[in-house]
Amino acid sequence: MQLSGVQKFTVLDYPDRTACIAFTPGCNFRCGYCHNPEFVLPEKIKQIKDSFIAEDVFFRFLDDRKGLLDGVVITGGEPTIMRDLPDFMRKIKDMGFLVKLDTNGNNPIMLESILEQGIVDYVAMDVKTSSPLYKELVGSRAIPEHIEKSIKMIMNSGLDYEFRSTLVRDLHTKEILEDMAGMIEGAKVLYLQKFREGKVLDPSFAGYKSFSDEELEEIAEMFRGKVNKVIIRP
Repeated sequence: MQLSGVQKFTVLDYPDRTACIAFTPGCNFRCGYCHNPEFVLPEKIKQIKDSFIAEDVFFRFLDDRKGLLDGVVITGGEPTIMRDLPDFMRKIKDMGFLVKLDTNGNNPIMLESILEQGIVDYVAMDVKTSSPLYKELVGSRAIPEHIEKSIKMIMNSGLDYEFRSTLVRDLHTKEILEDMAGMIEGAKVLYLQKFREGKVLDPSFAGYKSFSDEELEEIAEMFRGKVNKVIIRP
């Protein structure tokens, strides 16, 4: 398993748990507003490849954290493009840690396998835009039907989960937001996240704007008509 980075401690990324974060390199999406281009773009991944963390080194670190950490967050890039992801998750579970997976939902076959094997405890999936506009926003590799299948699979899994959406004023119109709410109708939890201006994957997005706090609260109210719990993440 390739690991492009490790954050040793977080109390924010796994709700109500202490955890570390394992980052995987590479992604099948090209979200212009992504703030981790070094884990997405092949040319940038190549530049940091010498600093990748070996799997055995990570597991030695994890062994030292027994009793100190509750779980491990696996994020990217996009972890589900890694064929050895299930084996990696199983090893973490066998050590007694909880596992949270962050995913874009574009690989329901991998997601289904992980769910069936019982090697994940919490799933966080990004919902980026309305289904018909996915390819336009994130690139040609997006398969809207796969996104919709993953949403339903997660909602029916019986696991703890969350959906999350990063919102950009220039991109997310009222109509698009309404469609997104319909895609996850009945979900337990949705986190709304502000677009962060500054470092982005596509330089053309650098001038895009985030919604104001007041606008985000209005958007949250709209989603609350469809989703059980909507939280604005700072």
